Amino acid sequence: MGIIQAAGDNPTPVKRKVNLKIEGLLKEKKDLFAQSWSPREVEVLNELQLLSCKPVVYLLNMSETDYSKKNKLLTKIQEWITARNENAHIAPYSAKLEATLLELGSADARDAYLSELPSKYKLPEGSVVESALDKIIKTGYKALNLCPFFTCGADEVRCWTVRKYTKAPDAGAVIHSDFRDYFICAEVYTYKDLKKLGSEAEVKAAGKVRTEGRNYVVEDGDVIFFKNNSRGGKKK
Repeated sequence: MGIIQAAGDNPTPVKRKVNLKIEGLLKEKKDLFAQSWSPREVEVLNELQLLSCKPVVYLLNMSETDYSKKNKLLTKIQEWITARNENAHIAPYSAKLEATLLELGSADARDAYLSELPSKYKLPEGSVVESALDKIIKTGYKALNLCPFFTCGADEVRCWTVRKYTKAPDAGAVIHSDFRDYFICAEVYTYKDLKKLGSEAEVKAAGKVRTEGRNYVVEDGDVIFFKNNSRGGKKK
C-alpha cells in the first residue's frame, strides 16, 4: 500500500503526515472514522473522501425467533464490532418480522401480532417484542449527528433535520433563508410537553413555551415558531 495522493499531486507536510497515518491505521485494520483527528487533518480527509471515514451503522438481520429471544450470539457479535470500532452503532432487527408487520397493514393488527410473540416463543413474563424500525431511524440520526425539530401550523406539521448543535437562526434557514437573515427570536416547546398536555393551547397555558434568542441550540424534539423581521430590513 502506497501513500494516497492524486496524480501529479505534491503533498504538503500536513497531507503527507495524514497519508502516513491513514496507511498505518489501514494496515492495522482500524476504522478511520473511530480515530481522533485534528481540524486540519479533517480537512485533508474530506478532500480524500474515503469510505472508511464515514460513520457506520451495523444492521444485524436475524430470524424472527432469534430477534424475539435475543440470540446469545448477538452479544458476541456486538463485542466483536465494538472491539474493532468503539464508536460503532449497532441495530439488531428481523427483516422477516418487519415484512410480516408491513403486510398486516393496520396498527391494531401489528400490535396484536407483536403481543402474541412473547407467549409464542416462551419469553420471560413481562417481555415485549417491538418493531426495530424506530430504533434503526434513531440510530441513523445519531450516527450522522443529526437533530430533528418540528414546525406546526393550522393545517400542517413538518419535521426538519439539522446537524446537532445547530443554533436557532441556522435551523430556521433550513425552512427559509429569511428566518436566519431577519431572525428576531424563536418560540420553543418540546414534543414531550405537547404529547403530555394534548394541545399547543394547553402547552402555552402551562407556561411551557420559551422565548429563545439567536444563540439557542436546537434540541431533538423541539417544536419551534420562528419570528423574523423580513419587512423591516436586515438585522445586524
